[in-house]
Amino acid sequence: MANSESPSLKQALALLSQPEHLSLLANIQRGIEKEGLRCSDQGVISQKPHPKGLGSALTHESITTDYSEALLEFITPVFNSAHEALAYLEIAHRYTYSQLDGEMIWPNSMPCIIQGEMSIPIAHYGDSNLGKLKHVYRHGLWHRYGRMMQCISGIHYNVSMPKELWPVLFELEHQRQPAPDNNGKELQDYISAKYFGLIRNFRRYSWLLFYLFGASPALCKSFLDGQPHQLEKLKQHTLYLPYATSLRMSDLGYQNSAQSDLTVCYNTLDSYVDTLGKAVSDPVAAYEELGLQDEHGQYKQLNTNLLQIENEYYSDIRPKRVSRNGEKPLEALANEGVEYIEVRSTDLNPFMPLGLDVPQLQFMDVFLSWCLLQPSPDVDNAEYGRIERNQKKAVMEGRKPGLMLERGYEEISLQQWGLEVVEEMRELAQQMDKARGHTFHIDALNQQKLKLADSTLTPSAKVLAALQEQDIEFAELTRNLAQQHRKELSEPLGKEVKQSWKNKAEQSLAAQQELEDSDDISFDEYLQNYLQR
Repeated sequence: MANSESPSLKQALALLSQPEHLSLLANIQRGIEKEGLRCSDQGVISQKPHPKGLGSALTHESITTDYSEALLEFITPVFNSAHEALAYLEIAHRYTYSQLDGEMIWPNSMPCIIQGEMSIPIAHYGDSNLGKLKHVYRHGLWHRYGRMMQCISGIHYNVSMPKELWPVLFELEHQRQPAPDNNGKELQDYISAKYFGLIRNFRRYSWLLFYLFGASPALCKSFLDGQPHQLEKLKQHTLYLPYATSLRMSDLGYQNSAQSDLTVCYNTLDSYVDTLGKAVSDPVAAYEELGLQDEHGQYKQLNTNLLQIENEYYSDIRPKRVSRNGEKPLEALANEGVEYIEVRSTDLNPFMPLGLDVPQLQFMDVFLSWCLLQPSPDVDNAEYGRIERNQKKAVMEGRKPGLMLERGYEEISLQQWGLEVVEEMRELAQQMDKARGHTFHIDALNQQKLKLADSTLTPSAKVLAALQEQDIEFAELTRNLAQQHRKELSEPLGKEVKQSWKNKAEQSLAAQQELEDSDDISFDEYLQNYLQR
């Protein structure tokens, strides 16, 4: 394992700036997962099934559904270029629009018009045991948290560092000892430890991302469905907070009270697996009272534990590894170590057809690389509390003039701290540009620096400005933007490209049928086997 004295950012940059290592900074791997609700032309959540022309939501590698049958999820392959990842995402959207039959993709993280909780259809995945498992899991989410919060959309950014980087950093951190074998356990333990260091730093500084990219300061009041809240009324059907950046990441969104006492430790892989594993295996009285099945034998949830499965834990960032056939995510991590990280805190920018753009991805690449290369001490209970409080402030009132955050045991304004962080990233951004032979990373950094000097340039401020200047409801503004994006994304694909996506859809339907035909045990038995693994 690494020494307690981690190398400084300056030392790491000095090493990586050497000609033989410079290209490592150009080879970050990334993939995007982007969600969006299907809705009618009037902005009401769709009641239609997942379009057959899009293939099987269970087996299609690029177009699936999340919680709701109406909640599309687009998944790109892994690319080493942000431009290529976004180009693929655009093609997926254009193909989808060719199959939507007049519907639209809602471009805001906060949902479209919802006519009561039961108007949100839970996703179906067919009759295979795997499909039923996914459906029952979503029923469990409904019974535990309600359907409303499961309709919030976001963007997940999956990132891994080039394999060739790790031996170089290992040698630097271990006083130039030769790095162990590239596929050995010692190096993989080191890689996992470095990714957890990245995660800790990400959580320390994620308030900056909420401020820069948060785009959900308002919502349609149909989302709250009469529930008590602390939001203010902007118009008859629109609620907001004047300085909010990302209501999606607030208590209204993915952080839910049932998990409020759950503290997951990101200090080591072992502590992460232990704390999250406990939540997946410890029963909760309220969920036992709910029961596993209703009077007709229909499953209400997968089990009565605090978390049915690991993915139920709503975190802003996750360590990940591609699971082998049948392996659970935590099992894969414990056995093989961390392979990549998944950033889950990104709102959809409603002014952009795809919800984000290349400069945002370039900034994220610099930010995540900076989080990796910075020293990252363990987080103790006191710092854990500060991280939570800083995140909440940035989400609920991030644009408030003079807003103070906690840095150690002192206070500092969000703007000043943000400017300092951006400047600390500058040399890294320059080296990443040098490795690629362009200025995209520095340009992205400068673009974000402007937002720190002027909060009216942030997406959240732009959403509120549009609502106020046009004097319209949240649902009306977002519907207008959806119509604009539909027009732009309805440009026909080339014949060969469209045919290849049609083939993907047909192959996924065949793969689903094959799964259904190959099941040789009952769902009850399948579920027991799954839970006992």
